[in-house]
Amino acid sequence: MSAIAIIDFGSQFTQLIARQIREMGVYCEIFSDNVNFETISKFNGFILSGGPQSVNADKDGGIAYEIIKLNETANVPILGICYGQQLICHYFGAKVKEDFNQEFGKTKIKILQDSSIIKDVWDVNSEVDVLMSHSDSVDTIPEGFTVIASGVINHTIAIIVNEQRKIYCTQFHPEVKHTINGSKLLSNFLDIVNCERNWTMKSFIDEQKEKIKNLLGNKKVIAAVSGGVDSSVAAALMNKAIGNQLNCIFIDTGLLRKNQRQAIAAMLKDISMNYIDKSDLFLQRLKGVTDPEEKRKIIGNTFIEVFEEEANKIGDVDFLMQGTIYSDVVESGHASGNTSTIKSHHNVGGLPEKMNLKLIEPLRYLFKDEVRKLGKEIGLSDEIIFQHPFPGPGLAVRIIGDITEEKVKILQEVDEIYINTMKNYNLYDKIWQAFAVLLPIKTVGVMGDGRTYGHVCALRAVTSSDGMTADAFPFEDKSQYASVFWDFLQNVNSIIVNNVSGVNRIVYDITSKPPATIEWE
Repeated sequence: MSAIAIIDFGSQFTQLIARQIREMGVYCEIFSDNVNFETISKFNGFILSGGPQSVNADKDGGIAYEIIKLNETANVPILGICYGQQLICHYFGAKVKEDFNQEFGKTKIKILQDSSIIKDVWDVNSEVDVLMSHSDSVDTIPEGFTVIASGVINHTIAIIVNEQRKIYCTQFHPEVKHTINGSKLLSNFLDIVNCERNWTMKSFIDEQKEKIKNLLGNKKVIAAVSGGVDSSVAAALMNKAIGNQLNCIFIDTGLLRKNQRQAIAAMLKDISMNYIDKSDLFLQRLKGVTDPEEKRKIIGNTFIEVFEEEANKIGDVDFLMQGTIYSDVVESGHASGNTSTIKSHHNVGGLPEKMNLKLIEPLRYLFKDEVRKLGKEIGLSDEIIFQHPFPGPGLAVRIIGDITEEKVKILQEVDEIYINTMKNYNLYDKIWQAFAVLLPIKTVGVMGDGRTYGHVCALRAVTSSDGMTADAFPFEDKSQYASVFWDFLQNVNSIIVNNVSGVNRIVYDITSKPPATIEWE
């Protein structure tokens, strides 16, 4: 099967490259820039992503130079994007200037010559909108390369190619929607690689099952199952691969939604599960903690401690399965050594440095929409697959500030009313994720002609496809849902304030991702 290796040098757009390639029916994997060359040497083609660093600070070029050397002997095609273009040019001795013609945002390039990489994408002499995001720029052209396009305003070297070596470089980002027909350029690269477009979710499942069997042999695994989409799909996949070698464990942290344990037991009735109540332990360790990163690390460490205790009880357990997906990896800064850490996910950056159990994460490089497709292919119910995401740390990251048992109970009541009312209005399936947040402030209110001083809750509802970007659920006149949604907001506000003691004000969060993240912490 044809496969593309994407080397991530820290670009926030890297996952978009992978998404588009997979949607074209070609399998790809994302690797950090410190990956061992042997791990990727058998791939059919390589894409070098963008990144924030300067090639002038890189003495040896690392994995990029090893890939270029492979191209020299095996003629394996390479596509360099932004920083990737600069790395390739630097390797061949071309000059890359710092703070030269820096460009951020949409700009125009002019197509100067034709090339296989832009076949049926853009016409010669046409001007095209693309997205640039760079401060360094290529100043001279490596020997054997041809300039295919340049910037209209700054004359940036926008596309260079070496057709004989099958090396293609763009200073702009073809993977983003702001670049017109950029996905067609990526498709052309797949044609140059001679990729067979036969990768499907079914083929991924077959490959993962084989990999899991080969990795584990007869060894036992415990699975951290929360009942959410990711861990449920991961557990179902593992169950199909290794059967009774899998031991699924659900830990009640005391930070779950109201009646979540009972709901999970009903949804996952076909998977054998051991339920453990550790709510007192988690709440005690979180007492007085307000920093969100510290919360996540405490929760991550406590999860591992409990799982290792359970593994010792079972005996001969070597692996811990987690439902980590790619958005968790990106936000935790673990996709590449150069990626900024946005927040540490309890199952990625929140894990302890030393663990007795080895991790197995079968969904690590899948996006949320792909996870749902996988779940559908495996045969899980729509109730599991299309439920809204719920964070591993639970309500700990939806209670801003310190966590108490009283605050947890308040937020559980608010959350239940919010979600159930949403379902009554037939809005639940139109929304990617909805939840309530308990804020660390109180405000004055009036109830029954008396003064109140109660908590403020924020309601959040977003639309998305993969969790990497998101928009607030539409709340404007031009929206087809506007009248229904306004009525919903008014109604849910009334139900919460009248039924949840201690809450007297509701606000609605309209911020997109970016600049915000979906969760508040």
